[in-house]
Amino acid sequence: GFDNSVTAGIVSATARSLPGDAYTPFIQTDVAVNPGNSGGPLFNLQGEVVGINSQIYSRTGGYQGVSFAIPIDVAMNVKDQLVASGRVQRGRIGVTIQDVNQALADSFGLSRPRGALISQVEDGGPADKAGLKAGDVILEVDGTVIERSGELPAVIAGIKPGAQATLTIWREKSERKIRIKVGELEDEPAVAYRGPAGDADTGKLGLAVRPLTGRERQQLQTVGMLVVEEADGPAATAGVEPGDVLIAVNGEPVASVAEFRSAVEASGANVALLIQRGNAQIFVPVRIDS
Repeated sequence: GFDNSVTAGIVSATARSLPGDAYTPFIQTDVAVNPGNSGGPLFNLQGEVVGINSQIYSRTGGYQGVSFAIPIDVAMNVKDQLVASGRVQRGRIGVTIQDVNQALADSFGLSRPRGALISQVEDGGPADKAGLKAGDVILEVDGTVIERSGELPAVIAGIKPGAQATLTIWREKSERKIRIKVGELEDEPAVAYRGPAGDADTGKLGLAVRPLTGRERQQLQTVGMLVVEEADGPAATAGVEPGDVLIAVNGEPVASVAEFRSAVEASGANVALLIQRGNAQIFVPVRIDS
């Protein structure tokens, strides 16, 4: 019931991904936004509109200290596309990504945690055609630095489908450039199946694993050959769970229990496991000495 009101706060985060909208890099603030305030402008100290207030974090329906705004450049891009063509197009490259923490940075030889780590590449997608693979870390897109994985979707989404982009990636402990033709974002249904339990073999990470049957691999639609039966010790502490499909160790595919054990034995204190959980692939860093 109040109009023409102004509240003040600070920007506490940028490029914040929210559930259901990975392609908008929301600005997070502690500006008081309540129901009815959505659509109002977020100003900087120079009086420039830098965002459109959009959402709040709340357990009750009222403001509880965290609010989110759509960056103005994202809003203007949407407006320009609607005026020009009546629809919004977003770019995509067909990868699943995650943040690089210190343990993963150590595993891949990065000087510090940065970039977006590719944990899965869609078969036949733009990234696959360009030669990207799981374990690559995207550091830049057309000169735009990617510090956190949450920044990448918005950058890619802002590229016109069909356009060429240059990615700077980290692979095998060195930087390299890759050209990629950006595709158009579409809805992607995903179906997953978890196979039944069976006899297990135990590795030194505290993992009990066994080979997948051909039928299980077909049902799971996975390239992995091993499934986790039990997780204990360092692996459980790192977040590995029974039912996870083990794909690679430190970027190297493992097709048998023997290969898995050998890869772990040859690793240092940090081991990066690439696993499939449900319909997604993720890297899980495990400290052996933990």
